[in-house]
Amino acid sequence: MVEFIKQPWPWYFSGIMIVIIMLVLIFFGKSFGFSSNLRTICSMAGAGKRVKFFDFDWKAQIWNLLFLLGSIIGGYLATHYLSDPKPVALSVQTQNDLHKLGIQFNGKLNPDELFSLTALENPKTILLLLLGGILVGFGSRYAGGCTSGHAISGLSNLQLPSLIAVIGFFIGGLIMTFLLFPLIF
Repeated sequence: MVEFIKQPWPWYFSGIMIVIIMLVLIFFGKSFGFSSNLRTICSMAGAGKRVKFFDFDWKAQIWNLLFLLGSIIGGYLATHYLSDPKPVALSVQTQNDLHKLGIQFNGKLNPDELFSLTALENPKTILLLLLGGILVGFGSRYAGGCTSGHAISGLSNLQLPSLIAVIGFFIGGLIMTFLLFPLIF
C-alpha cells in the first residue's frame, strides 16, 4: 500500500479530488479559502473586541481550520514519509534561467538562496520575504480572498468577482516573473 501511495500519481488526480471536495462544500453551503483562516484565528484570539472585521461567529469556521490543519499534517507526512528522495526534475532551460539570476538549483522545491536559515542572514532576503508577505496579505484581503478561494471555490460558484480576481492574479504573476523578478535578482 505504501509503495502505491509513494509512486507518482497522474496529473489529473488532483483535479478529480478538487471537484469532489468542491461538490461536497457546495452541497453543504460552504465556501473554501485558506486566507479566511487568518481572520478566524484572529477572531478566536479576541481581535473582534477591537476590530469590527474580526467580530464574527468563528465557530462556524472550525471546519476550515480543520482543513488547514489537515493540509499541514498531510504536507508534513508526504514530505517526510512518502516523498521520493530523488531531486526534482527541472528543465535545463529553467535551471539556466535561475543560474542567471544567481539562484542555484539543488534539486529541492525551494532554492536555498531564499528559503534557508543562512538566507536569513542576508537583509535583502528578509526584506523580500517581509514585503512579499505583506503584499500577499494585503492582496488577499483587498481581493476578498486568496488564490485558492477565488480560483477554486469562487469560479466553481460562477462568481464574476472571482473571475476578475483570478485574471488579476495571472497578470500579477506574469508581471512579477518577466519584469520585477529579473530586476530584483
